[in-house]
Amino acid sequence: MSYPRIGLALGGGGARGMSHIPVLEAFDELGLKPHAISGTSIGAIFGAAYASGRTGREIREIALELFSDRNSVLGRLWKLRPKRLSELFNGSNVVFDPLKVLDVFVAEHLPDNFEDLAIPLRVLATDFYGCREVDIDAGPLLPAIAASIAIPAVFRPVKRKDQILIDGGVVNPLPFDRLPTNCDVIVAVDVVGSPVPRSERQLPTSLDAIFGTSQILMQTITQEKLKQNQPHVLLRPEDDNIRVLDFLKTKQILDRAEPLRQKAVEQIGKLLSTAEKSPIPSA
Repeated sequence: MSYPRIGLALGGGGARGMSHIPVLEAFDELGLKPHAISGTSIGAIFGAAYASGRTGREIREIALELFSDRNSVLGRLWKLRPKRLSELFNGSNVVFDPLKVLDVFVAEHLPDNFEDLAIPLRVLATDFYGCREVDIDAGPLLPAIAASIAIPAVFRPVKRKDQILIDGGVVNPLPFDRLPTNCDVIVAVDVVGSPVPRSERQLPTSLDAIFGTSQILMQTITQEKLKQNQPHVLLRPEDDNIRVLDFLKTKQILDRAEPLRQKAVEQIGKLLSTAEKSPIPSA
């Protein structure tokens, strides 16, 4: 049987991006592979891992291994500390180089270049001074992902050719519109979430305010996009108390996102079943 070509868009959302994993497992359960993948920020990481040929289960095991032990995570972060005091006082509050973060946490699990992937992948970043979206689908893989995850106030911007790039979620937090036009079915996973209050504080911290503002802006962008066009399947984890950098809650996030796997199986399966009887309308 010939299945429709499925495009998979994985959105940005920090630690809530762990919710992408049950959706990847749903594809495996259905015996499907996407025709193409687009990813923003954390979605770029999981998109690259899945496009490399790893299964959803393998990606789950890697994520749990990386973030199950607090001391291990702190040890990896210690490797990323500035080597000179001058790096702490250079007029910037940004501490981490996103490419070094990827080297320490996930580089061993990913190939070197886009051309080495089993599934075509498009990664989104933002041209800071050009104020526009940048789509990357060829060349070195890790630098492209580093640009896509470069959240302001956490990561340094990434220089690529003549551009300074930051987090792709600034311009396109759910990149279903950047999948190839020959995809018959579009599946999009939105994990942006909302600002989370801290019970011990009346006002958000400065960092919470920055992240929360970004979430509000990303939600607004996505809502406007959905008014113009919609994917065939739109999946979102339930609202929760997960913050952008809560990666040490990976197991909790995965447990709470488990219903998303079954929802994906049901909705994608139903769509494919319908496709056997009649053409699928355009997204």
